[in-house]
Amino acid sequence: MEELKLGTVETRFADIIWENEPLSSRELVNLCKERLEWKKSTTYTVLKKLCERGLFQNEGGCVTSLISKEEYFARQSQQFVEDAFDGSLPAFIAAFTKHKALSLEEAEEIRRLIDAMKEE
Repeated sequence: MEELKLGTVETRFADIIWENEPLSSRELVNLCKERLEWKKSTTYTVLKKLCERGLFQNEGGCVTSLISKEEYFARQSQQFVEDAFDGSLPAFIAAFTKHKALSLEEAEEIRRLIDAMKEE
């Protein structure tokens, strides 16, 4: 799996695109000026960088994502489990719940997710 990490500011930038796509590059410049206090050149530089990394595309001045926000965070979660727990989901869950008990609702939700994955 290709590792794709975003820094804090890059994540805020990506959120602007995810929340507003499709959007024109002009709209993106205006939103970044408003929310991140960026100049036009900074917006285009970061956009170009993230397009090269395969996260977004800017075709004909229309900016869209190639990877959804959900897919991005799914990949980040998988990479974390891979790196920190040698890919063992049970080891991750054991570590996670060692200091935080699951509520009955959380435990049921996890059971439903596991059952749904078993069926596929």
